[in-house]
Amino acid sequence: MSAADLPDPTQIEGAAHPRDTHHLFGQARAEADFLEAFTTGRLHHGWMLTGPRGVGKATLAWRIARFLLTRPHEDDGGLFGAPPPPASLDSDPDHPVARRIHAQSEPGIFLLKRGPNDRETALSADIRVDDVRRLKSFLHLSSAEGGRRVVIVDAADEMNTAAANALLKLLEEPPHGVTFLLVSHQPARLLPTIRSRCRELRLATLSAGDMAAALAQAEVEHPTLEALAALAGGSVGEAIRPTNLDGVELRAPRRADGHPAPTGPDQGPVAGRQRHRQGNEALRPDAVGWPTCSCRAHKAGVAVAPPPKPPPPARADAPAGSSASTAVVRR
Repeated sequence: MSAADLPDPTQIEGAAHPRDTHHLFGQARAEADFLEAFTTGRLHHGWMLTGPRGVGKATLAWRIARFLLTRPHEDDGGLFGAPPPPASLDSDPDHPVARRIHAQSEPGIFLLKRGPNDRETALSADIRVDDVRRLKSFLHLSSAEGGRRVVIVDAADEMNTAAANALLKLLEEPPHGVTFLLVSHQPARLLPTIRSRCRELRLATLSAGDMAAALAQAEVEHPTLEALAALAGGSVGEAIRPTNLDGVELRAPRRADGHPAPTGPDQGPVAGRQRHRQGNEALRPDAVGWPTCSCRAHKAGVAVAPPPKPPPPARADAPAGSSASTAVVRR
């Protein structure tokens, strides 16, 4: 197996690559924060995109990269004055930069990701310092298209210590016109000095409506799409991954024999708990004083008899060495 045959660690199997996903759903707040910094002239050189997996961090990074590279680095307004400030991060898909990004031939973008191991038989477990050295070579090249360049690190959590320290030096002395976009699923794993040199864009989980729109854009087809979105917990990536391995069927409720559990209105765990409560009402001698059962049988919907009542306490006048029940029988 050659390095070209290895899977892309920045792409979810069964979904389009983030560079080819032009629409981002449910992250308007993060986009607005970056756009405000751009339009007010306070564009930071380092940005850290954080949040759960599969909520669009890499997609936002590529949207920002397209946005920056399709706009001139320094615009004096020209003869007709300065253009109006942008209202969104959308870019023209027919722009030459967008075409080159789709063809993976844009010279103004560097994607720092996990590469092959030494034998090129599998992906490396982390981003190594040799990968960061290739980034340094990219930064030493002359820039084009207005002078802007973008570095995407996906994911920054996967850098080993040597690679993290090498990237830190670049963040401490950033080259002119370079914007660093660090995708981070667990920012606590990054060096504190790296976090302090980046401005954070926090991405949240998606609502049900945004999940439906994002799954439709990804062309995910599944007979139980609502259950798929519910299991994903607001993460598009987590909703796409189970479809490749029939994960929805595997995680669906099942009986002890392995067959799917009934889910009708009179079946399932809720109806089982109701039947269990009804059975306990019939079995117990009185309806007062018995605690609610929380055993496994209760959760499985099986009626369980209440525990037996404790024996009466021993009488003070009972003979020594005899139990209370024996004293009652002797009377």
